[in-house]
Order: sequence, then structure tokens, then C-alpha cells
Amino acid sequence: MDGAAMKNDGVLLLSHCGYSFIEDLVAALNARGLRSFVLSSSPLSVHRERRLDQLSRMTTRLIATESPELTSQDVSAALDELHEKGERVLACISVWEGYRDLMGQANAELGVADLAPIEVLALRDKLGLRNRLANAGLSRARAVELTRENFDALKSDGRHYFVKPVCGIASYGAFSLRSESEWSDIERISDEARRDETYRSAFGKNLSFMAEDYVPGREFSFELLAVDARLHTVAIHEKCEMTETAGTVLEDCCVSPPISINSDVCAAGMRWVSQLFDELELRWSCFHLEARYDGSQWDLIEINPRVGGCLISPSVKALTGVASMLEMWLDLLMAAADKVSPRVAEFDRKIETVSYRGNGVPSSGFGTFFRAYFARPGHIDFIGLRSVEPAPIVSQLFLKKGDDIEQASREVFLGQLLWRVPRQQCESQLPDLMRISAEAVEVRYAVDARLAATSTNDVLESML
Repeated sequence: MDGAAMKNDGVLLLSHCGYSFIEDLVAALNARGLRSFVLSSSPLSVHRERRLDQLSRMTTRLIATESPELTSQDVSAALDELHEKGERVLACISVWEGYRDLMGQANAELGVADLAPIEVLALRDKLGLRNRLANAGLSRARAVELTRENFDALKSDGRHYFVKPVCGIASYGAFSLRSESEWSDIERISDEARRDETYRSAFGKNLSFMAEDYVPGREFSFELLAVDARLHTVAIHEKCEMTETAGTVLEDCCVSPPISINSDVCAAGMRWVSQLFDELELRWSCFHLEARYDGSQWDLIEINPRVGGCLISPSVKALTGVASMLEMWLDLLMAAADKVSPRVAEFDRKIETVSYRGNGVPSSGFGTFFRAYFARPGHIDFIGLRSVEPAPIVSQLFLKKGDDIEQASREVFLGQLLWRVPRQQCESQLPDLMRISAEAVEVRYAVDARLAATSTNDVLESML
């Protein structure tokens, strides 16, 4: 707030099951002289009281519900309660995509420029979004709802399809449709999702699947900020290693800026993204847009109305030297919440200085590389970091000895590491970084895996 914050000014943070980057958000608010008001759904495990105690100690005010998922009524009630207690809520933020429409609702009630809940839901409806963009000539792929009745016909019609939930999260149930695929695979994934207390609320009221034309090419993500219809590409990450399993797609490694495409292709991608945003009339907020480039054209994977997961946010801070993507999103909300001073114009100028130029050249002199590590089903007997050179600037392990990981059709993060290098050395250092990063985390599983006290959901809570 540039020193202008009043003593009761703060931001409402929507937390799923007691997590959702709360530590990072509270630290960013503290640095800006702002109070943190947390509205959390109930943590799911036996650690509920411990986690709620941690939240109450680190935040200004904590409101926790008894339900594992927040509702529209919870948000309105929290705003009323905070107002009655004399707090001034400037804006609301949530990194949990399942609450992104609730964040939009809260900001609408507060008079803060943001995506409306209906816009969030339209972006999360991947079936409707795909066909809308195809109708506008902005995507070559189309999609249909996948049903028991059309499953075999689609499988045998000679086209390459990709299957995923219409409204999904964490690459849950995303896979290529193959000749050996069976409708029972969909039923199994659906059953897993409905039993998954942590993730099931993010699939909407009715879990359904779609089959879309497979989008070929190398995959990239655009880290974007829309400031009153002015779109800024803060970073572009290239997914340089991916693993497709029977029930999900794992994104193992990313490098930024991209190394397989030049600045002209980046500029063309940025122009195409601007066309998407014009078509969808998206004027405000933070976005993590995933796309593929096949050597001649860009096409969409999905538009996430939030900051990117894994190490995307700290990667942006390492690239720009200014702020993480999460911090930039928070600052955008603070600018939009200021009804008097020209904060939006000031923020817009600041972001422009750290974003890609129109010719596709990044403003930063640095590059980043990060690797995510995923767990396989089993009982973890040992986990640790090996000493590597160069050393990563960010090291995170989410699991520990004794954790049991169950079979699941989604990503289960084990850890993640981030490196920063001079931009001109990115391409030459990438082979070494991929090699040493592959060996940087040591994990051993017990030969006889036995389910102990810790379930996959308990493990996942620490990563939300």
C-alpha cells in the first residue's frame, strides 16, 4: 500500500482445507503493512486442530467452517463478520481454483475490479470454452462430452482424442484416448474423484468428461496479468519434460524463457493470446494459460484464472527480480481496490517494465529451470536432498519418511527444485540441469508397502 494502509486494512484469503499458499500470502501482506483475514474450510485429517492453531497464530483473524469446502454463503457471512468487528477488507484472493468464483463474488461485493463469477465458471468449463474458441477461429480443436454411448465410436473413428474432466484440476483424469482404453477407466477415475475429499469439490456439481481433438506440439505456459484490458506477458515457460500416464499427465521440468522457439514465435503467441482475451472479453486478473506450438501455429490447452502451480510463482520472481506472480496478483488487486489515487495506471507501468516486449523478447537478463518430483504409490522409507552443483535457489520436499501414497489418477507432488541462471546460458546449461536435477532428490519405497496412519489426502493438504 506504499505506506498508505490504515491499521485495520487487510485482505480476505480463501483457504481450502487450511492451506492454499497461506504462508506465502500472509508474508506478502505483512510486507505491505496489511492484515490477513483467513476464511478456511475444515482441514480433513487428524491434524485439523494443529493446522487451525497454526493459522490462528500467523493470521490476524481466522474464520474456519466445519465443512471441507467453502460456499457462497460462507464468503458473504465472513465479510459481514469482519465488517462488524471493525476490519476493512480491501479485496479477496484465493489460489485454489475451486474457490476462484467465490473470490470473484467477494471482490464484486467489495467493489474491486476482478473476474465475475460467471466469467470464472465459463473459463473452467473446458468443453464450452474449446468450442467457443473453435467457432471464433482461434482453436483448431473441437470437443464433445464423453458418454458411455459415444465412447466406443470415438475410440474407433480414427481421430486422436484427449480425455479430461469438463471442469478439472491437477491434471486429474487427463489422458489420451487409446484403442485399449475402456469405459471402466472413466468409471474408475470418477469413483476416485468422488471419494477424494480434498479435490472433489473442484469438479463442480456434476463430474463429467470430454473428448477433444488432440492438440499437437511442444507445450508452454504464459503467465499473464490483465490490467483494465491491457494484457501483460510476465513470463513464458516451456515444459521441457512431460510424462503421460494412464490417468494423468505429469509436467516434470520447465525452463524460462523458452529455448525451442525464438522471439518471433513468442511474439506471435502473445498476439494470439491477446486475440483470445479480446474474444472472451477478459479485462482483469492473473492467468496461467497453457498452450502448444506445432511449428506453425499456436493452440490452447486451457486458461486457468489464477497463478500457475508448482514453482511458477517463485520462478517469476527469480526471472524479474521484482516480485513473484502471487505478489504481482496481490498488488493488482490492491491497485484495483484503490478508488481515489491512480494506482492502476502506476501498477500497469510497473508491470510493463518487467514483462515481455511486443517483439517477443523478455525484459529479464535471467532464466530459470525447475523440476517437480512426483510420488508413486507405496510406503516411503527414505526421502532426502542430494548435494548438487549448481545448487538450486529453492528446495521444497512435501513428503517424509513414513508417508503412504495411494494410487490416484492425478499428480501427487513429492517435491520441487528451482535454479536461476543468466538468460544467455539457459540453452547451454539445460542438459546439465536436467541431468543433475533428476538425481537431486533421493526417495526409497519400502518393499512391502503397508498403509499406515498417513493417507494421500493428509499428504496433499500440505501442498494445496
